[in-house]
Amino acid sequence: MKTAILDARGRVTPASSKSHIIHRFFLTSAGGRLGIDFSYGPKQLEDLEKARTLIERSIDLYFEEEAMAQAKAHFKSYLPLNNLITVSVDSPHGHLGAAHRHDPEQFLHVSRHEASPGLVSGDIVAGMWEVTLSLHAIVTDYCEYSLQIWQEEEAAK
Repeated sequence: MKTAILDARGRVTPASSKSHIIHRFFLTSAGGRLGIDFSYGPKQLEDLEKARTLIERSIDLYFEEEAMAQAKAHFKSYLPLNNLITVSVDSPHGHLGAAHRHDPEQFLHVSRHEASPGLVSGDIVAGMWEVTLSLHAIVTDYCEYSLQIWQEEEAAK
Protein backbone atom coordinates (compact mmCIF):
# COMPACT_ATOMS: atom_id res chain seq x y z
CA MET A 1 0.00 0.00 0.00
CA LYS A 2 1.22 3.46 -0.94
CA THR A 3 0.65 6.34 1.51
CA ALA A 4 0.96 9.95 0.35
CA ILE A 5 3.11 11.99 2.72
CA LEU A 6 3.65 15.33 0.94
CA ASP A 7 2.38 17.05 -2.19
CA ALA A 8 4.11 20.40 -2.74
CA ARG A 9 4.19 22.74 -5.71
CA GLY A 10 5.93 26.03 -6.14
CA ARG A 11 7.12 28.68 -8.52
CA VAL A 12 10.60 30.22 -8.33
CA THR A 13 12.30 33.04 -10.21
CA PRO A 14 15.90 33.96 -11.05
CA ALA A 15 16.08 35.76 -7.68
CA SER A 16 15.85 32.29 -6.10
CA SER A 17 19.04 31.05 -7.76
CA LYS A 18 21.71 29.77 -5.39
CA SER A 19 19.19 29.14 -2.62
CA HIS A 20 17.43 26.15 -1.07
CA ILE A 21 13.86 25.19 -0.34
CA ILE A 22 13.45 22.69 2.48
CA HIS A 23 10.35 20.52 2.70
CA ARG A 24 9.96 18.87 6.11
CA PHE A 25 7.60 15.99 6.76
CA PHE A 26 6.94 13.58 9.61
CA LEU A 27 6.79 9.84 9.11
CA THR A 28 4.54 8.31 11.74
CA SER A 29 5.57 4.74 10.97
CA ALA A 30 8.91 3.10 10.26
CA GLY A 31 9.81 0.69 7.49
CA GLY A 32 9.07 0.25 3.86
CA ARG A 33 10.25 2.42 1.06
CA LEU A 34 10.27 6.20 0.74
CA GLY A 35 9.51 7.48 -2.76
CA ILE A 36 10.19 10.95 -4.14
CA ASP A 37 8.71 12.14 -7.43
CA PHE A 38 10.15 15.50 -8.46
CA SER A 39 9.79 17.57 -11.63
CA TYR A 40 10.36 21.14 -12.76
CA GLY A 41 9.97 23.22 -15.86
CA PRO A 42 10.63 24.81 -18.15
CA LYS A 43 14.09 23.28 -18.42
CA GLN A 44 15.64 25.64 -21.00
CA LEU A 45 15.65 29.35 -21.65
CA GLU A 46 14.33 29.59 -25.22
CA ASP A 47 14.68 33.38 -25.66
CA LEU A 48 18.00 33.87 -27.47
CA GLU A 49 18.34 37.57 -26.58
CA LYS A 50 17.76 36.92 -22.86
CA ALA A 51 20.27 34.08 -23.01
CA ARG A 52 22.79 36.36 -24.72
CA THR A 53 22.34 39.00 -22.02
CA LEU A 54 22.87 36.46 -19.24
CA ILE A 55 25.92 34.98 -20.94
CA GLU A 56 27.47 38.41 -21.52
CA ARG A 57 26.91 39.35 -17.86
CA SER A 58 28.68 36.17 -16.80
CA ILE A 59 31.54 36.83 -19.21
CA ASP A 60 31.92 40.32 -17.71
CA LEU A 61 32.12 38.79 -14.23
CA TYR A 62 34.34 35.78 -14.82
CA PHE A 63 36.59 36.38 -17.84
CA GLU A 64 39.87 38.25 -18.07
CA GLU A 65 39.43 41.50 -19.95
CA GLU A 66 41.54 40.41 -22.93
CA ALA A 67 39.30 37.32 -23.50
CA MET A 68 35.91 39.05 -23.16
CA ALA A 69 35.40 40.23 -26.74
CA GLN A 70 36.12 36.82 -28.26
CA ALA A 71 33.94 35.03 -25.67
CA LYS A 72 31.03 37.39 -26.35
CA ALA A 73 31.42 36.92 -30.11
CA HIS A 74 31.00 33.17 -29.58
CA PHE A 75 28.23 33.36 -26.95
CA LYS A 76 26.24 30.63 -28.72
CA SER A 77 28.85 28.08 -27.65
CA TYR A 78 27.48 28.44 -24.09
CA LEU A 79 23.93 27.51 -25.11
CA PRO A 80 21.55 26.15 -24.08
CA LEU A 81 21.03 27.85 -20.73
CA ASN A 82 19.14 25.54 -18.39
CA ASN A 83 17.39 25.77 -15.08
CA LEU A 84 18.91 23.38 -12.54
CA ILE A 85 17.23 22.17 -9.36
CA THR A 86 18.57 19.15 -7.48
CA VAL A 87 17.26 17.01 -4.59
CA SER A 88 18.87 15.89 -1.33
CA VAL A 89 17.39 13.77 1.46
CA ASP A 90 17.91 13.82 5.23
CA SER A 91 16.43 11.33 7.69
CA PRO A 92 16.10 11.93 11.44
CA HIS A 93 19.50 10.19 11.70
CA GLY A 94 21.38 12.24 9.11
CA HIS A 95 22.10 12.93 5.47
CA LEU A 96 21.14 10.19 2.99
CA GLY A 97 22.66 11.79 -0.09
CA ALA A 98 21.92 14.02 -3.03
CA ALA A 99 20.57 13.33 -6.49
CA HIS A 100 22.44 15.97 -8.47
CA ARG A 101 20.91 15.24 -11.82
CA HIS A 102 20.04 17.52 -14.69
CA ASP A 103 16.83 15.62 -15.45
CA PRO A 104 13.72 17.78 -15.06
CA GLU A 105 11.77 14.66 -13.99
CA GLN A 106 13.16 12.42 -11.27
CA PHE A 107 11.75 9.34 -9.55
CA LEU A 108 13.86 8.57 -6.49
CA HIS A 109 13.58 6.06 -3.68
CA VAL A 110 15.24 5.00 -0.44
CA SER A 111 14.72 1.81 1.51
CA ARG A 112 16.61 -0.48 3.83
CA HIS A 113 17.77 -2.60 0.88
CA GLU A 114 18.31 -0.13 -1.96
CA ALA A 115 18.38 3.51 -3.02
CA SER A 116 18.51 5.58 -6.17
CA PRO A 117 22.03 6.54 -7.31
CA GLY A 118 23.38 9.38 -5.16
CA LEU A 119 21.27 8.32 -2.18
CA VAL A 120 22.22 5.83 0.54
CA SER A 121 20.05 2.88 1.49
CA GLY A 122 19.00 2.68 5.12
CA ASP A 123 16.16 2.08 7.50
CA ILE A 124 13.09 4.21 6.99
CA VAL A 125 12.51 5.46 10.53
CA ALA A 126 9.66 7.37 12.09
CA GLY A 127 10.38 11.03 12.73
CA MET A 128 11.10 14.32 10.99
CA TRP A 129 12.57 14.04 7.49
CA GLU A 130 13.71 16.71 5.03
CA VAL A 131 13.92 16.91 1.27
CA THR A 132 15.95 19.91 0.14
CA LEU A 133 15.61 21.42 -3.31
CA SER A 134 18.82 23.22 -4.29
CA LEU A 135 18.13 25.93 -6.84
CA HIS A 136 21.51 26.11 -8.55
CA ALA A 137 20.32 28.25 -11.46
CA ILE A 138 16.96 29.65 -12.52
CA VAL A 139 17.43 31.33 -15.91
CA THR A 140 13.82 31.55 -17.13
CA ASP A 141 11.37 34.20 -15.91
CA TYR A 142 9.91 31.54 -13.63
CA CYS A 143 10.23 27.83 -13.04
CA GLU A 144 7.52 25.67 -11.52
CA TYR A 145 8.22 22.55 -9.51
CA SER A 146 6.24 19.62 -8.17
CA LEU A 147 7.32 17.34 -5.31
CA GLN A 148 5.43 14.28 -4.14
CA ILE A 149 6.67 12.07 -1.32
CA TRP A 150 5.12 8.74 -0.40
CA GLN A 151 5.81 5.71 1.74
CA GLU A 152 4.98 2.15 0.80
CA GLU A 153 5.58 -1.36 2.00
CA GLU A 154 8.77 -2.74 0.56
CA ALA A 155 8.55 -5.94 -1.46
CA ALA A 156 9.90 -8.97 0.38
CA LYS A 157 13.52 -9.80 -0.40
